[in-house]
Amino acid sequence: MKVTREAEIRGFLLRRYKRFFADVETEDGRKLTVHCPNPGSMRGLLIEGAPVRCSTSDNPKRKLAHTLEMIRIGRSWVGLHTGRGNAVAAAAIDAGLVPELSGYSIRRPEVKIDHDGLSSRIDFFLSGHRTLPDAWVEVKSVTLAEGRRARFPDSVTERGRKHAELLGQLSTGGERGVLLFVVQRGDCTSVEPADDIDPAYGEALRNAVARGAEVLAVGARITDRAIIPNRAIPVTL
Repeated sequence: MKVTREAEIRGFLLRRYKRFFADVETEDGRKLTVHCPNPGSMRGLLIEGAPVRCSTSDNPKRKLAHTLEMIRIGRSWVGLHTGRGNAVAAAAIDAGLVPELSGYSIRRPEVKIDHDGLSSRIDFFLSGHRTLPDAWVEVKSVTLAEGRRARFPDSVTERGRKHAELLGQLSTGGERGVLLFVVQRGDCTSVEPADDIDPAYGEALRNAVARGAEVLAVGARITDRAIIPNRAIPVTL
């Protein structure tokens, strides 16, 4: 299964600024300001002149008609749209690439939860398995890489740390707390916490695992028209 998208605008990155804006120059010489759908630092990706692909929205209420979808780093396309991560995760589960999450008859997206003083919205709630407890699944989109290792996060993430703590709490309460990394680039063979960037996140994630939380990851092949989840990849903690 794949997550399709129409990224018909071909161009080159000029700059990214104010987190959610980017300037690109199209192949026919136009200069566009586009929406950047990635709140992280995008470390290692902001290379001036790197090839990019952008999609176009026909929503008249949008201030910016175009969205930055991907950038080419070396020989690999990298998916920049963190909002695509949930669709890729769902496609991976449906394709059997995450066997640990197979067998659930109900999958509800974006479910709000309050648990032991922690309140959040979790990406998926899975229920209806014949033998396994209900599962809360939080998806994190990964774009940072060092060599063949994908790394998360690319900037300090208090929200990510709270999610890790919540998954740990849920796991001690009899349900499954699962973190699923979606690596939006095809050149990585493993995933690890970026302790040098956010040591508190790495600590929170390991503490959650010690309490019974699970950490899984899937990789994907990125093309100019689709994100194709294609394999499970190991997580190193």
